[in-house]
Amino acid sequence: METVNKSSTSIKNWALDDRPREKLLTKGSQTLSDSELLAILINTGSGKRSAVQLAREVLELGGNNLDKLGKLSLKDLMEISGIGEAKAITIIAALEFGRRRQASRPVDKISIGDSNALAAYLKTSLKDHHHEVFAVVFLNRANKINHFQVMSIGGMSQTIVDPKTIFIKALEVKATSIVLCHNHPSGNLKPSRADEEITQKLKNAGRLLDIQVLDHLIVSDEGYFSFADEGIL
Repeated sequence: METVNKSSTSIKNWALDDRPREKLLTKGSQTLSDSELLAILINTGSGKRSAVQLAREVLELGGNNLDKLGKLSLKDLMEISGIGEAKAITIIAALEFGRRRQASRPVDKISIGDSNALAAYLKTSLKDHHHEVFAVVFLNRANKINHFQVMSIGGMSQTIVDPKTIFIKALEVKATSIVLCHNHPSGNLKPSRADEEITQKLKNAGRLLDIQVLDHLIVSDEGYFSFADEGIL
């Protein structure tokens, strides 16, 4: 039976150019593969496997797709032998940090007349939630976005929306109009009857307060659906 020298799998025994940290220092982060970048986060190997080998297993668990990887839970990652709680937490924190960077485009730079741009921002902000999340974009009199807030988090198929909470916040931030938004974890963009009913309910409530509901966007990995674009608002 062939014996494996554990020290041979240690990154410190690799050629200098093959070590992720040294490669980043000498050649820049952009030269590293996904597995090498992930190996730096994992930091140490386990048993006979190096940090890079563990990183490859993590990527395979996510189908070698960073978007799918971002949806994995702590429990999912810890199913890999050698990925304990500390390593899993580090990976999830890094993915969340990357998602926040992607979503960091100032909302006041987005044209409210462009549902595609606004949907892209909202999709990035809500994409990795496994449950329905209902959010609202609040606009001022100049039609500039001055606030964005997640109002409620629900189950896999629906979330509970409290109109009072939404309009209290609208008055607090001096909004004159709002855009509603929620995600569909299933990927299906077709609005449900409940989606249509809450949209009408909020539209009517806003009319009483002179706060216009400009649109309701449904976002998912498949794209987005705009009530305004479809003429059903």
